[in-house]
Amino acid sequence: MRRGHLVEILDPLSCYMNINPAASSIHYKGRRLPHFDAVIPRIGSAITFYGTAALRQFELLGSYPLNESVAITRARDKLRSLQLLARQGIDLPITGIAHSPDDTSDLIKMVGGVPLVVKLVEGTQGIGVVLAETRQAAESVIDAFRGLNAHILVQEYIAEAKGCDIRCLVVGNEVVAAIERCAKAGDFRSNLHRGGVASIATITPRERDIAIKAAQTLGLDVAGVDILRAARGPLVMEVNASPGLEGIEKTTGVDIAGRMIQWIERHATPEFCLKIGG
Repeated sequence: MRRGHLVEILDPLSCYMNINPAASSIHYKGRRLPHFDAVIPRIGSAITFYGTAALRQFELLGSYPLNESVAITRARDKLRSLQLLARQGIDLPITGIAHSPDDTSDLIKMVGGVPLVVKLVEGTQGIGVVLAETRQAAESVIDAFRGLNAHILVQEYIAEAKGCDIRCLVVGNEVVAAIERCAKAGDFRSNLHRGGVASIATITPRERDIAIKAAQTLGLDVAGVDILRAARGPLVMEVNASPGLEGIEKTTGVDIAGRMIQWIERHATPEFCLKIGG
């Protein structure tokens, strides 16, 4: 409102769509929604499928998306996103994935042995992430997750990071803010939702370039890129398509939401909206 924009907050799950070649539309709580110049998607991981479907409908109707639906879907698939990042030469922790229990022993060997980190592919905010410090523990965790028919990633443990990572907030072609997040005592997960502590981070030019390249590789205009400081250099751990803003804004004092609006103002042109709308 301060910048002269009218804003409406919508629950993606309450949107419903008329998919019609002659008159497509999107409705919300009993009314047809008007045309929006732009949409800022904040889609939780649990509603990725329907949330991105609703966003796609806005795109088809000519609204500018701060992050496109295809980019959000790409980033939410942890395995696919890591494959795309690796293809672009972006350094990552050594990562393995397998389905058959017969592969457990070689899978552990493939990522360099223990200690290692086991992650649920669908996990967020540090949920479904386990540090296995012994081979027996690693085998037990992997087998237990497989018993749940869950898809898992196994990654090398970067001990020299000492339970800390760097969250770079990327808007367009710029890192607008960066914080260091360190795990609480007795934990190794640095997520603020898990009790991690944040402080302002000074990042290197290489870390800045890697964060921007990672976001662009997945097609994201706004992203939270998590980087581990390893002995061999910075490693991208994850790229988040809907990064939390409260913690990083409070820590750094940067008006990230305002920077996002500025990006929309510069890029939500009629020509772009026509291209997105097909």
